[in-house]
Amino acid sequence: MTVSWAPRWMCSYSPEVRTVPAGRWWNAVRVPVALGVPALTALGDATGAVIEDGFGGIMYWLVPPGDGADWRLSGVQVLGAGCHVAVPPLRRTSGPGLYWRVPLSHDRYWTDTARLGAALTSAAQFPAPL
Repeated sequence: MTVSWAPRWMCSYSPEVRTVPAGRWWNAVRVPVALGVPALTALGDATGAVIEDGFGGIMYWLVPPGDGADWRLSGVQVLGAGCHVAVPPLRRTSGPGLYWRVPLSHDRYWTDTARLGAALTSAAQFPAPL
């Protein structure tokens, strides 16, 4: 994948994972993979960028700064100002470890917060069978 675009907070040429402060450019919605996968399926093409931690079993959606701070969904944590998120390099789109499950691009950046909330609520109410 050739990367020709990167937001200011992202170092497009670095092969290293970076720790980026949340709350300025985006909030990150942190969910366990067991909840995130059905939510991602429900969102389909309406999802924005998604980071997955293949070792920790966690997924992160980027949403507009300040959004989601009042959510009270079980298993969901919204990381905003005062929090930091480990962000993989733009070219890392598969595991193991930290990677872009849905790659960041100028067309896929934030996920609509209301849609994400609805998808996560639905996934929590109707968990996928193991």
